[in-house]
Amino acid sequence: MYASDLKHSSPALEEKLARLYALNSGGPIALGFRKQYLDLLQALGNPHENLPPIIHIAGTNGKGSIVATLRAILAEEGYKVHAYTSPHLCAFNERIVLAGKNITDDFLESLIDEALEKNAGGDVTFFEITTAIAFAAFARTPADILLMEVGLGGRMDCTNIIEQPLVSIISSIGYDHMEFLGDTLPEIAAEKGGIIKPGVPVVISAQSKESHEAGVVDLLSDMAREQGAPLSRQGAEWFTPDHGDVFKFVHKDVEITLPHPNLQGAHQVFNSGAAIAALKIIEDQFPVSEGSIKKGLKKIKWPGRLHDLTKHCTLPKNWELWLDGGHNEDAARILAFQAVEWTDGDAKPLHMILGMMNRKDPVAFVRILQKSIESVTFVDIPGEPQSFKAKDMELLAEKNLPDVTAYAAVNLETAIRTLTAANNVPGRILIAGSLYLAGHVLKSVNVQP
Repeated sequence: MYASDLKHSSPALEEKLARLYALNSGGPIALGFRKQYLDLLQALGNPHENLPPIIHIAGTNGKGSIVATLRAILAEEGYKVHAYTSPHLCAFNERIVLAGKNITDDFLESLIDEALEKNAGGDVTFFEITTAIAFAAFARTPADILLMEVGLGGRMDCTNIIEQPLVSIISSIGYDHMEFLGDTLPEIAAEKGGIIKPGVPVVISAQSKESHEAGVVDLLSDMAREQGAPLSRQGAEWFTPDHGDVFKFVHKDVEITLPHPNLQGAHQVFNSGAAIAALKIIEDQFPVSEGSIKKGLKKIKWPGRLHDLTKHCTLPKNWELWLDGGHNEDAARILAFQAVEWTDGDAKPLHMILGMMNRKDPVAFVRILQKSIESVTFVDIPGEPQSFKAKDMELLAEKNLPDVTAYAAVNLETAIRTLTAANNVPGRILIAGSLYLAGHVLKSVNVQP
């Protein structure tokens, strides 16, 4: 939890969010179903036991895109959809979606007041109490289905108190939060795979080459078999061959030709495939027509992920501005692949602006992209004390990435203005490195998630 999580346009809610954070005194992240968390749930009436049917999603990259895809398709079919995701981009309300709409300020404030009263000063973490609040909101608002994204890991995550979801989905596994989840891909995968439940079908999305070589798919498959959980794996039980203008979803005797999702990046076909695979598993309870799948794919909204902001800001002629919240090495690889796609389309040089939280690795991130970029300009994340200072990242790059042209800028506006003024050839600017930075950018150009 970071300072950015507490910011809100409502002063009253900002003050109450700060009170939630203060309960744990800014202490270390706690994992597991601690007594304090269970006591709070009980005081709230155990709302986690009175929820709509759930799709539970874990993984390193792609969780949010899968949730957004499921939301769009299910809503197109006419279902009322709850969703729980984190972190948010611009306002905490984005984390708790009730029947298709962000929780209102009034409802959120009333639930915070209730949770604070019933918690009575207990030592719960920010994520524990906000998850309990989300459960209460979901339990008290009618809906057909709940899409629940894991906060951290899986096995010991607050959301994993749910015992019997409809289906579990595990997205791409990569290196992130290693201080909590382990140093190797199998260790991380074992934590993510902790959401697999006895007898509950599990969808395993596409994995990177490195994850495959590390045995991640085999490990997750073994975990599923041990639980008697039916497997649905990309590349085994289902496939998503891409045919340029369209892609296909192939599963058993089903073959559907579909439009590309309304999300940039070739990897989004895999995320869409995982969402559709889950829907096929639950089609007896939640039937979805092929038409709703097609229309839903074209209506997906997931801001801050390869988001074209060119039309939302003033730039010199033929310059482009893109935004992505990617902050780990797998995200950098996806961006590097996208850079190749851009280069194949035109010859515009790519300049990156990077801001990162201080638990991340800017050197590893830039190293993966260094062959694709003309330069990298480092910036602070405004209002976030737990982020790298731009100058410190510049020094790291000078020491560890001697072939990269690196700069530090006072702020984003200066970085963009300097880049466009210093280069006569129109280029493409990619802002990346943090969802918190992405949220700041979206606010600054007045784009609402």
